[in-house]
Amino acid sequence: MRDRINGGVQVLQNYQLTDPKRIAAIGYCFGGGTVLELARSGANIQGVVSFHGNLDTPNPEDAKNIKSKVLVLHGADDPFVPQEQVQGFEREMRQANVDWQLISYGGAVHSLTNPEAKNDPRGALYNPTVEHLSWKAMRQYFAKIFR
Repeated sequence: MRDRINGGVQVLQNYQLTDPKRIAAIGYCFGGGTVLELARSGANIQGVVSFHGNLDTPNPEDAKNIKSKVLVLHGADDPFVPQEQVQGFEREMRQANVDWQLISYGGAVHSLTNPEAKNDPRGALYNPTVEHLSWKAMRQYFAKIFR
């Protein structure tokens, strides 16, 4: 996974219209976990944003490689990302002294940004209010890291 996402970043960094000093990655669900793994790989980018992604990793000690800022936008009641995983992620970020934020939206579950998520009994449901708030948080985050 890390090799593939880093390969994509290399292509982007070498693209003639790209400012290699102004690259960030965002991901939703599986992609959210993927951008966190990109950060853990030590990628030379400015930031990553995970929307309702998984937070665990097989190698938590790799957080020491993180060079970018990290923003996680999370449904506080997401059954696919249990509290133990959230706590493990927080511990991982703290121990590695990462510049990170986790915004946990009360009452929101998995797929909070996906209008196609229609009250899945397993715990996925679109939340238009939280979608708006999380997108606004990401835009503010980018304004800060790219100023």
